[in-house]
Amino acid sequence: MSNTTKTISVNSSFSVGLTGGIGCGKTTVANFFAELGVSIIDTDLIAHNLTIRGGAAIPAIQKEFGVEFIAEDGAMDRQKMREHVFKNPDAKQQLEKILHPQIRQSCEAEAQMAQGSYLMFVVPLLIESGNWLERVQKVLVVDCAEETQIDRVIKRNRFNREQVLDIMRAQVTREKRLEHADDVINSEQDLSLVRQQVEQLHQKYLKLCKHA
Repeated sequence: MSNTTKTISVNSSFSVGLTGGIGCGKTTVANFFAELGVSIIDTDLIAHNLTIRGGAAIPAIQKEFGVEFIAEDGAMDRQKMREHVFKNPDAKQQLEKILHPQIRQSCEAEAQMAQGSYLMFVVPLLIESGNWLERVQKVLVVDCAEETQIDRVIKRNRFNREQVLDIMRAQVTREKRLEHADDVINSEQDLSLVRQQVEQLHQKYLKLCKHA
C-alpha cells in the first residue's frame, strides 16, 4: 500500500471486518447485515469492478503482464491470471501492487458516502493483509468445515477439488483465522439460524457504535 494513502476515517463510524475462507458464506452473511441497514463495502466486488472492461486497473495489468492476460471482452482473464499467480509468487505480488492501492482508495470513497448504521468491510484476506486488523474495530469470521468449503466452491464455481485446495492453501488456515476473530458465525447451520446470529450481532454492534 502507498504510504501516502489516507487511512479510512472511523472517528464517527464503527466498523467491522467480515472475513472467511472461500466458500464459507461471507456474501450470504453480508447480505443479511445489509438488510438490517449496515453499509457493506465488499473488496472482492471492488476488485472485480477494477478488472472488468474499462476498469481502472486494466491499463496497469496489461502493461505489467501483457495483452495475453486480457480477455476478448476487455476484462482481465481471471482464470489465466489465477493460474499464473498461484504458480508465481512474484506475479502475485505485482498484481497486488496494482490492485491493493486502488481497492483501498475505493473503500475510502465508499466509506465517506456510507449512510448505514455502521460500516462492514468484506475482506477475504483480512488476516493476511495485516493492516486491515488496525482499520476495523471488530473482526467477524464466517466459519464452516473445510470439506463444506470444498463442496460449495466445486458446486458454485465448477472448480475441481485440486483447484479449490490451491486457493485454500493460499489463504491462512481456518485455525489462524479463528484466532483473530472477535465474533464467529457458523454458516453450516440452517439459514434461519444464521440470520438469527446476524441479528444478535447487529444489536451488539449497534451498542458498540455508541462508544466508538
